[in-house]
Amino acid sequence: MTINYRLIATGCLLGLMMLIGCGGGEAPPPEAAIDATPYLLETAPEEALEVASVHQSVAGTSDVVVVGKIGGSLNPWIEGRSAFNIVDRKVKSCTDIPGDGCPTPWDYCCSQSDLAKSTALVKVVGADGKLLAADARRLFGVKELQTVVVRGTATKDDNGNLVVVSTGLFITK
Repeated sequence: MTINYRLIATGCLLGLMMLIGCGGGEAPPPEAAIDATPYLLETAPEEALEVASVHQSVAGTSDVVVVGKIGGSLNPWIEGRSAFNIVDRKVKSCTDIPGDGCPTPWDYCCSQSDLAKSTALVKVVGADGKLLAADARRLFGVKELQTVVVRGTATKDDNGNLVVVSTGLFITK
């Protein structure tokens, strides 16, 4: 009789393990294919301002053309979304300092005091006003320290952080 209880208990336990192991978690859906073409500019807009200049001039909401290099932190990207930080080109990254062997020069660790008024968050949004659900690195083929020119609408949040919602993006090669 003891053997039957053990067999039943073992069978139930194995059945439960199979249900748990086979039933639940589904893989997250893959990123939807988004055509980057409508968000890209064929030529760089004229008279682009550096990030620091836009920081100084924006009050409320303003249409701007701003130029900067992707970076400003160890991870300047919003993972899985079309948003990233840019930094004023006048701010030195570690690659601009001869002999500096910094492995992550895009974080501007050598110029931290200059970043507060020299950084902007760039958001690329769809027609619905929401961030595109695609990683900017894959969607636009951009990388850290690459120069981009952004046409868009700039605002500052309550903390004084500059945010530019892009209506057009020109990527230097």
